[in-house]
Amino acid sequence: MAEKTLNDLTREDWNRLFPIELVNHNPDWQAIFEKEKQLILDHVDNSYLLKIEHFGSTSIPAIKSKPYIDLIIEIPRECLFDEELISQFEKIGYAHFVVPEREGIDAYSSFGKGYRLDGVKEQVFHIHMCPANNYMWRQVAFRDYLNSNPQRAKEYEELKLKLITRYSNDRGAYVNGKSGFVNETLEMIEREMA
Repeated sequence: MAEKTLNDLTREDWNRLFPIELVNHNPDWQAIFEKEKQLILDHVDNSYLLKIEHFGSTSIPAIKSKPYIDLIIEIPRECLFDEELISQFEKIGYAHFVVPEREGIDAYSSFGKGYRLDGVKEQVFHIHMCPANNYMWRQVAFRDYLNSNPQRAKEYEELKLKLITRYSNDRGAYVNGKSGFVNETLEMIEREMA
C-alpha cells in the first residue's frame, strides 16, 4: 500500500490537523522568506522563474498573521503545470496542488512545505505559481496598500481576529470571510490609481 501524502488529506483532515492560529508579527519573517527564495533560486531552473515576491500577512509588519510565509512566483504561461518544474519543487520538499479555476480566477499551481501528516508544523511555506495576468498577482498590490495604510491594515487584522473565533477549524470559511475586505481594498487601489 502506498504511503499517505499531503495530497491524500481531505478538507476535514486539513482543518483538524492544522487549525488556524494568528500570532504577532515576527521580524525574522522577511529573512526567512529571503532564505527560502535563495533555496528556490539555487535548486530550480531559473529560466522558469520570472519574479518571486513575499506576500500575505507575514509581509505586513503591522498586523498579526498565520506564521506561514506566502510566496508568489511568476512563470511563463506555457510553463503552467510543467511536470519538470513541479518535480524540481518536490525535490526541495514541496507538495504540489492544483488550484482549480473558480469565479473568474484562472487555475494555477500551489505548493506547500512544512506540514507533517502527524499534525506537527515546521516553518510553513505556501507558493502560488502563475503567470503575471493571474488574479493572484493582485495580492501584491493588496500587500503594498496595507503596508502604506496602517489604519486599513488594522481593520484587516480586526476582521481576521473576529473570523478566527468562528473558523479556526474551517480554512475555507476563514479565507472566504476575508474576500469581501480584500476585494473592497483592491477596488480602493484601482480608484486611487485612476
